[in-house]
Amino acid sequence: MLKFQGWKKKILAAMTATALSVSLSFGAPAKVEAASAIDIIGTGISIGLQAAQLKAQIDANVRHYNETEAGSQELYNNFREKCGVNNDPTYNAMLDRIMTNLTNAVAKNDPSIREKPYKYFVTADETLNAWCAMGHVMAVNVGTFKILANEDEIAAVVGHEMGHGQKNHSVKAQKKRLQKAVTAAVLGTAVGATIGGGALTSLVTDIALTHSVAHGDRKQETEADLVGFDYIVDTNYNIGACAAVMQKFVEMEGGKRSGFEKFFNPSDHPDSAKRRDAYAKKITEYSGGHVTAKDGVVSVNKKTFMTVAASSNMSSTERSYFVMGSLARAYHNGQNKYAATVQNGTVMLGNQAIVTPGAGDEDAYTLAERLNSIK
Repeated sequence: MLKFQGWKKKILAAMTATALSVSLSFGAPAKVEAASAIDIIGTGISIGLQAAQLKAQIDANVRHYNETEAGSQELYNNFREKCGVNNDPTYNAMLDRIMTNLTNAVAKNDPSIREKPYKYFVTADETLNAWCAMGHVMAVNVGTFKILANEDEIAAVVGHEMGHGQKNHSVKAQKKRLQKAVTAAVLGTAVGATIGGGALTSLVTDIALTHSVAHGDRKQETEADLVGFDYIVDTNYNIGACAAVMQKFVEMEGGKRSGFEKFFNPSDHPDSAKRRDAYAKKITEYSGGHVTAKDGVVSVNKKTFMTVAASSNMSSTERSYFVMGSLARAYHNGQNKYAATVQNGTVMLGNQAIVTPGAGDEDAYTLAERLNSIK
């Protein structure tokens, strides 16, 4: 928020800047030939009043977009126009399923989501990204559906975004950015100039979109990871997908900050490897400490269960987190008290499917026998 204590220095700095005819984002200032002490004080008062008025406008604008149906719909329409929409029926049906499943999961502990459901769409952007703005407006790039391996991984990404939405991260971060932008404009604007109306509304929507696509700060990203994981736990999706999708990002980065990664994981966020490891730790905790995974090797009770082979669309390490997630579910739900069996080529632990071996994996009967010996 704008703070008026200590504004004397800012006012004087503003006057100096104005006198030097510094250019503005809202247009060039009128030239100031000379400024007496009275002029400076009067100008300072005007700037303070203008800043206070604009702060009130910002607050009202944010409340409109975040708390009213009309504002949320306005943002939704604006974002669709700016981002473009992909109407592929397969992708849109998948996103509908994910949103339904995750909404039901969120509602178990936060029924407010029923009163403020998400407005969402698939964008035309071919990069891997998703974002959540004010008013529970959410978008998933079509590239996300094309790049990620399955619905579970996409659900993990969407769950993360719903974590932002439920914790009001967009509102908190965007208000700060708006206030900084408006403060900069006020301090550089000649006395009597007006900033607001359509210009302020445009500023709000532009910052909302830019910030949403680029995501929040480190603290917000970490909180959204943890909250999103809990949402996935309360669905039928594989909880290992949370770590798996971060492993995908690690591999896509290849040690460099790619274009997509700068958006999904800006430099002031935890890096993808750390986020993956944090998820893996959560999965181990969920299993009661029984299941771990590292570098493609899944262990049960500190004994190797399986070295997971790569598949056509997942590396060995990425795929291993799905095996880890299935085992964690089994242990959390007490299915480990039953014998591991093979049903239609799939290793089962009680009624929990663990893994269907593919090319390069050991056969199902060997894996079931080993699981029985170490569980």
